Amino acid sequence: MNLRFLETFLWVARLNSFSATAERMHTTQAAVSNRIAALERELGVRLFERDLRSVRVTPEGRAALVRAEEIVRLTQEFRGQVADRETLRGRLAIGTIDSVVYAWLPPLIRRIREEYPGVELDLTVDTSLAVAGQFGRNEIDLALIMGPVLAPEVESLPLCRMPCSWYASPALELPPGRLGMAELAEHPVFAFSRGSQPHHEVLRQFAAAGAKAKTLYSLNSISTMLLLAQDGLGVTILPDVVVAGASGGRLRRLDVAVPFPPLEIHAAYNAQPRNLVAARVAQLALEVAQGQCGEGMTPA
Repeated sequence: MNLRFLETFLWVARLNSFSATAERMHTTQAAVSNRIAALERELGVRLFERDLRSVRVTPEGRAALVRAEEIVRLTQEFRGQVADRETLRGRLAIGTIDSVVYAWLPPLIRRIREEYPGVELDLTVDTSLAVAGQFGRNEIDLALIMGPVLAPEVESLPLCRMPCSWYASPALELPPGRLGMAELAEHPVFAFSRGSQPHHEVLRQFAAAGAKAKTLYSLNSISTMLLLAQDGLGVTILPDVVVAGASGGRLRRLDVAVPFPPLEIHAAYNAQPRNLVAARVAQLALEVAQGQCGEGMTPA
């Protein structure tokens, strides 16, 4: 029995679409249709009901799913344990966020090249919300984002915590000593993108202190937040590891009475059908992130 046909069966069952499966597996819709037809002939059962608008798993198909998932999982585990890592090939789509890019993405890319030279990388950098959406639509294989990702059949591996602090240019007129949220509110605030966890936390901290920022900018780019704060245009909240590696001493950490919670970074990938390379790279990400702990980060 052709393993690729079983993998195709699993993806069609997950996506309920031949065209989406073709895009996900980097092949044609005709190839997907032919694989499913060949598998149905071999098994002697109809796996899907098809019409012009949808694809639905038949009762026989649902019964076959459990065994197909087990066969694919066991085959991938066998391949992972026995095969030479250099024989693992394919395309891995990774989605991540600015904080990871600044903190430890370059050493992770080096490790992937060393461990899996036959794997082609497709990298997307966006907000956690945007990357999570792409992951939910099966457009990416591995998400390195603020998490966890709570969804059926998704593995969410804790990688590290990134402590965050308030920062401003030394040229910005701020009173010495410990600052309250009211003092920060007197200046423009450069926060994370609207709807993100840290953005909500900024709003919560101001509200809890009975203060309201006169001007609050929602930005989805850490490099932009860095640049604006370095130019003395306002205060910002950033991961310490990012500032240590990119500010060049042009930002000072502010002593703020209310501590800001760290960013919880997770690696998320599908467990069914399991992507062997995504699971392996998630483990590499854990090793790299843990190796950076102490340099502006803490263990998960």
